[in-house]
Amino acid sequence: MPHDVSLIATLAFGFGLALIFGFIAERLKAPALLGYLVAGFLIGPATPGFVANPELTNQLAEIGVMLLMFGVGMHFSLKDLLAVKNIALPGAIVQMATATLLGMGVAHFWGWPMGQSLVFGLALSVASTVVLLKALEARGMLTSANGQIAVGWLIVEDLAMVLILVLLPPLAGMLGGNGQAPDGDFALTLGITLLKVALFIALMLLVGKRTIPWMLWHVAKTGSRELFTLSVIALAISLAFVAAKLFDVSFALGAFFAGMVMRESELSHRAAEESLPLRDAFAVLFFVSVGMLFQPSIVVDYPLRVLAVVGIIVFGKSIAAAALVLLFKYPLKSALIIAASLAQIGEFSFILVGLGLYLGLVDLQVQSLVVSGAILSIALNPLLFGLIPRLNKYLVEHSSWVRHLNARSHITEELPQQTDGKYLGKHVVVVGYTGLAKRLTRQLLKQRIPFVVVDTSRDLVAKLRTRDMAAVSGDYADPVTLVQAHTANADCLVIATGDTPGLTQMIDNARLLNPPIRVFVQAYSKEEKALLQAIPGVQVYRWEDTLAQTMVNDIQQRKPSH
Repeated sequence: MPHDVSLIATLAFGFGLALIFGFIAERLKAPALLGYLVAGFLIGPATPGFVANPELTNQLAEIGVMLLMFGVGMHFSLKDLLAVKNIALPGAIVQMATATLLGMGVAHFWGWPMGQSLVFGLALSVASTVVLLKALEARGMLTSANGQIAVGWLIVEDLAMVLILVLLPPLAGMLGGNGQAPDGDFALTLGITLLKVALFIALMLLVGKRTIPWMLWHVAKTGSRELFTLSVIALAISLAFVAAKLFDVSFALGAFFAGMVMRESELSHRAAEESLPLRDAFAVLFFVSVGMLFQPSIVVDYPLRVLAVVGIIVFGKSIAAAALVLLFKYPLKSALIIAASLAQIGEFSFILVGLGLYLGLVDLQVQSLVVSGAILSIALNPLLFGLIPRLNKYLVEHSSWVRHLNARSHITEELPQQTDGKYLGKHVVVVGYTGLAKRLTRQLLKQRIPFVVVDTSRDLVAKLRTRDMAAVSGDYADPVTLVQAHTANADCLVIATGDTPGLTQMIDNARLLNPPIRVFVQAYSKEEKALLQAIPGVQVYRWEDTLAQTMVNDIQQRKPSH
């Protein structure tokens, strides 16, 4: 052809093969992402025939990461982030340190030098943004309490990795790579980096919080749907790019904070929904780009090393994460979900190894092992999520120690004895303190309708109690939690967890305790709404600007006398 069509060819082969093998994977009852990885392998340099442009594919995949994190930010407020800081901050740091030490340990056994071992261990310690978000979204858990902990954990990991990427070049010389040992300017470099990150976050929260919703509102007033969608995409990608170039934060982190400030707009849910097709399309390209990196020879030449890498990622990280969650006295199911969420690696691992290659700290064998570990852990991740309900049930039934862990009492798991009697009968039980629940409880307070909030976060429940709000903590699917919220005497049950898999069990438990109870459920998509409407006697709502007031009006229509 007379002109360059490498971009078109990459998209054509990438999307086309991803569709074919994704469809085959689904028909075989396997996750579609396995098909996407196969598609990437087939258009990569390890196979004959067409070879996609890796630079183009990586950039397209990076756009997918930006859009995904932007969408998460629109469902994740600063208060949500701060609500899980007590577990996400120490959890992410300890889990990263554990995985890094495990990686360094096996690398030392293989006779690798210190610098190479350190980069290798760090590359195994950080989870993939795309894989985690797609896994949570596919199971309706993104806005659940467990999902918020996992996302908060991921944000801490991303911030830590930003600092590592900045610190590695000046430390390369001391670690045996191409560089100079740190001098007096090292502390200055670190200080400037931290200042840039803090300045970016402050600007987004102070300036962006006002200007971005204002811009979105004025675009929406034009009545042009395509212009509105364009404004969402432009803001997501442009702000992520500016954040990376001016403030040295990652594209993903920049897009996440851009989404957080756009959340302040009443149009944020419309923005999230209309950008969803693009987010899904570019997320596919991320998995295709990962598949392109796979070199089958590494599995043949070093099978035991590949197994060791996968073991650290899937089991070492998972066990460390689960132990930390249990240490904070969260339910076993929460520990398993968060452990499975983090049992993979992805884009940051590739960036770190790429920088290590440039600095002369690692060789191509390290890159191949990390890529192999990423692909295998990504492929196994959906299977781990599928095993969680069975594993949780088995452990509870066959382990007295696990039952003891689940039975541990906590001050937030019961309503205080001095709780006002109005909260103990004909009240509203609000399950999951998500964005909708916050708006809903404000409306209930205005209408003087009593309610009890149920959430898995003990820190959040403790804070709600300081505001004189009745709240209890516990596992949503555990009937004991509903008992503690006095569901047997309640008038309504409002479920706003964003945790679709546990809804049926939760509703069944509530109706066993209180057969005539009215049930209101929030749906996050058309597909989820159709699924929930199949449950008899359940009133389902979609996202909308006046949803909280609509639910209050429906609750009041049959408000019983006290």
